[in-house]
Amino acid sequence: MNLLELLKQDSPEWDAYIHHKFVEDLGEGTLPLPVFQDYLVQDYLFLVQYARANALAAYKSRTLAEVESAAQGLSATIHETNLHRRLTERWGISTEELERAPEKKSTVAYTRYVLDTGMAGDLLELQIALAPCQIGYAEIGTYLEPKLKENAEHPYAEWIQEYAGDDFQNQAVAMTKLLDDLLGVPAEEIKGTKRFERLLDIFRTATRLEADFWQQALDS
Repeated sequence: MNLLELLKQDSPEWDAYIHHKFVEDLGEGTLPLPVFQDYLVQDYLFLVQYARANALAAYKSRTLAEVESAAQGLSATIHETNLHRRLTERWGISTEELERAPEKKSTVAYTRYVLDTGMAGDLLELQIALAPCQIGYAEIGTYLEPKLKENAEHPYAEWIQEYAGDDFQNQAVAMTKLLDDLLGVPAEEIKGTKRFERLLDIFRTATRLEADFWQQALDS
């Protein structure tokens, strides 16, 4: 069992995040467009901070391989913002308007938690805080992809395809391996230790904040 599996096993928040009403409605194509638009603007602002977190990961790195991994994460995050700009431009929202949009409370809470965890902890703790986003979206993409076969004109097909695609899926696989590499010992060996409890707390908190981010959009 790898570290990610061990953390998910003890995190009831994970299922609530992956199968949140926002996700289910998006998959069915019934999510109201204004809700999706609100989410997408906030997610763009989130990705700006996520890019900063990946830059911090490069700074926290001790080996060239770790720096390279952080650089790939940064590049992938910037690439992900292209999806947001493509979609929002269709609604007449420019990049300048996106960047001027105010961050909502859940956006601030989540992103600053990740950055604070990275500043206070080591590289593994930072990557654990980042993992629910990278790995969770890949899992959601895989979960929702079959919905596209049921609806040839799915309103959110482009979003689903982005996260179900090979590039994003491969990034999630790479992050899963990175967590084990940074841990440096078999995951089962730290079960029940203070180190595990700290990593689990970070993972559960970040996962809960992910679900709050979905809820923030629904509440809009």
